[in-house]
Amino acid sequence: MLELLVVAAGGGLGAAARFMVDGEVRARHNSGFPWGTFVVNVAGSFLIGVFSALFFALVPWNDTAQLLRIALITGLCGGFTTFSTTTVESVRLARSGRMRLALANSLGTLAVTVTAAALGAALVVLVVGGLFA
Repeated sequence: MLELLVVAAGGGLGAAARFMVDGEVRARHNSGFPWGTFVVNVAGSFLIGVFSALFFALVPWNDTAQLLRIALITGLCGGFTTFSTTTVESVRLARSGRMRLALANSLGTLAVTVTAAALGAALVVLVVGGLFA
């Protein structure tokens, strides 16, 4: 039951943060491409990479670490990222005849978010490696 509560709390914070970031990006970029969702997913994926690597490299495994991990990765980052919206926006773009934008959104989001997660993890490894060298 405690795990459910920490995921819900993290998810709520992540969703609120997504709402704010998405709104700010959309206000600045009105090009037809869903930049707000793209930025949110890339930033969230980067954080997932950072948090995953931190927990793997630095945090001893115990019940507290498990709760913190699911609060941050599953809750906060899961609530912040929104790949379902990417899908809906890609379908909307395709239906409006903007297939190139739809493909760029779908495939670009996939490629860039996986890269962002890897870069987040690599950054932690670089920093942690430097701390213990």
